[in-house]
Amino acid sequence: MAAKNNLTMTSDVQVTAREIDFVTRFARNWQHLRDILGIMRPIKKQPGTVLKSKTASVTLAQSVGEGEEIPYSKATVIEKDYANINVEKYAKAVSIEAIKEYGYDVAVALTDEAFLYELQTNVTNRFYDYLNTGLLTVSETNWQRALAMAKGAVINKFKQMHRTATNVVGFVNVMDLYDYLGGADITIQTEFGFQYIKNFMGYSTVFLLSDDEIKRGRVIATPVENIVLYYIDPADSDFARAGLDYRTDGETNLVGFHVQGNYSTAVSESFAIMGMTLFAEYQDGIAVADIDETPSLGTLTVTSAAGTATGDTKITVTPAKEASGNVYKYKVGDSAETVTYGQNVRTWPTWDGKSDVTAATGKKITVVEADATYKAQKAGNATVTAK
Repeated sequence: MAAKNNLTMTSDVQVTAREIDFVTRFARNWQHLRDILGIMRPIKKQPGTVLKSKTASVTLAQSVGEGEEIPYSKATVIEKDYANINVEKYAKAVSIEAIKEYGYDVAVALTDEAFLYELQTNVTNRFYDYLNTGLLTVSETNWQRALAMAKGAVINKFKQMHRTATNVVGFVNVMDLYDYLGGADITIQTEFGFQYIKNFMGYSTVFLLSDDEIKRGRVIATPVENIVLYYIDPADSDFARAGLDYRTDGETNLVGFHVQGNYSTAVSESFAIMGMTLFAEYQDGIAVADIDETPSLGTLTVTSAAGTATGDTKITVTPAKEASGNVYKYKVGDSAETVTYGQNVRTWPTWDGKSDVTAATGKKITVVEADATYKAQKAGNATVTAK
C-alpha cells in the first residue's frame, strides 16, 4: 500500500530540522545579547532605508534680570547618514565527497556552526568599528580613571539632552582588564561568543573585546538606551512571492536560512540572508576614553583681529580641534591665564570657534581646547584687537 499524501519523509525532516536549528540558534544568540545589554530596540526597516545617527547640543542663553523677557536657549539636533540597510546574501556548499570522507556531522554540521559564527561576527564587528567613532572624547592617565570618566561623560551628555541613561555598558580590551586585575579572581561570563562582566565598576555590563575590535588603552561607554538594532525581515512576503522562501524564527526575524541538495553538482547548499545593523542613535552619546600616561598641554596658535561690531574681536585658532567632541573655552583678562593639562575649565565661557567675542583692545584672551569632561588639552593666547 502506498504512503499517504503529504507524509513527512526522512529527507524532509533532515533538511527542515537543520534549517530550524540554524535560525533558532542565531535568534537565541541575539536574544541573549539583548538580555546581557538589558535593552536593545529592534526596529524593522525596509531595504534601501538610510540609517541616521544624531548629535545634539544645547546653548544656554544668558539669564536676565527681573521683569525682562527670557530668551530661548538654542537646542540643536543634527542628523547624519550612517549607512544603508540592505539585504545581505551568503551561501555555503559541501560536496558529497566531503560528506563521505568526514561524515555528515563534521562536513555539514560543523561548517554550519562556522557559518553561523561568521554571520554574527559580521554584524558585531561593524558595531565595534562604529563605537570607535564616538564623539565624546576623553583622555586619562590610567585605565581605572578612563572607565570612570567615560561613564561620567555619557551620563553628563544624556542629562544635558534631558534623556534617561539608566544603565551604561562599557567595551574594553580584554588584555587591559587582565593587566589591571593582575592576579585578582573575577568571574567572566561567556555566552555565544560574547565575553562580559556584570556590575563592574559602576557599569551594568563590560564587554571584553580583542585587539582587532578595540585597541589597548581605550575604553568605550554608552547607555543601553542609545543602542538600536535595525533589521530587514527575511520572511517578507515579497521574497516568498518571488520564489525565495527562507526559514525564520520568532517574532523578530533576523536571519533567513534555506538548505537544498543540488543534484547536478552533488553538493549540499546553504543560503542565508539578513539585513542587520547595530548602531548608536546619538553618536555624541558614545564616550571614547584613551589612556595617555605622560600627558602634556598642547599648544594653540591664537590670533585676534577687529570684529564686525564695535567692541568685538574675531578670533582664529590653529590647529583645528583634535576631536569633534571637544569644546573651546576662553577667558579675557588683563593678562594671559596660566593653564595646565587636565585643568577643569567648565565654568569658562564657551566659544563656538567662529563667532566674534566681546573684548577690549589690549586685553589678553586665552583659548582652551577641552575634552568632553572639560579638561584642558591645548591652550594659547593673544592680545585682543577689537573694532
